[in-house]
Amino acid sequence: MTVSRTAAQVLVDQLVINGVEHVFCVPGESFLPVLDALHDSPITVTVCRQEGGAAMMADAVGKATGRPGVCFVTRGPGATNASAGIHIAQQDSTPVIMFVGQIDRGMKERGAFQEMDYRAVFGSMTKWTAEIDEPSRMAEFVSRAFYQATAGRPGPVVLALPEDMLSECVDIPNAPEWRQVEPAPSADDVARISALLSEALNPILILGGSRWTPDACTAITRFAESYQLPV
Repeated sequence: MTVSRTAAQVLVDQLVINGVEHVFCVPGESFLPVLDALHDSPITVTVCRQEGGAAMMADAVGKATGRPGVCFVTRGPGATNASAGIHIAQQDSTPVIMFVGQIDRGMKERGAFQEMDYRAVFGSMTKWTAEIDEPSRMAEFVSRAFYQATAGRPGPVVLALPEDMLSECVDIPNAPEWRQVEPAPSADDVARISALLSEALNPILILGGSRWTPDACTAITRFAESYQLPV
C-alpha cells in the first residue's frame, strides 16, 4: 500500500532509504519543499555560505566513505557557483549527487529569471545530468543517481528539480535500496595477469584511482606481497 506524498517528500524518503545521513546546501526558494521535508527527516543538514563549498563538502563525504555525498543548491548562479566542486569530483572520481533548483516547467524557453539548461552546463563534467519533470518518476531518478554515481569509475551526478514539480502529490512506492556493485576481474583475467607477472623481469605495481577501502587496501597488499611487487 502506498501513501500520497509530495515529490519533495519522495526525494527525501529515497535519500533516507539509501543511507544518506548528512546533506549540504545553500538554501533557495526554488527547492523549499525539499527543505521542509528534510526538516522532518533524520538527515542532518549543514547550511553553507557558498554553493562551491557545499559541493566540495559533498565531495569530501564521497572521498571519505565511498558512498555518494549529497548537496542541494539553488538555480542559476547557485548552480554555477557549485561547478568548481562538481569539476573536482569528476577529476577525482568521487561519487557526488547534486540536486539543483529549477524554474517552473511552464516557464521554460521563455528567458525566465535564472533559467538555465543544466544538461548543457554540467554535461561535460558529470557522469549523468537530468531534469525530473514528472513527479511520478522521482524515486526512479534518485535511485538511478546512486547507481550512476558509483558504477564503474565513480563521479558526480546532477539532477534538476523544477520548483512546481516538487509540490505535486504522487502515489508511488519507494525504489529499492541502492546496493553498490563491486567490479572484479574474471578468472581468465587473473590467470593472464599471473602468467605475465611470472615472466616479467622487473615488474612494478603503480596504483591510482578511487575506492580504496580498507578491504581493498588489504587485498592489494596481499597481491603485491605474493608476487614481491614494489608499489
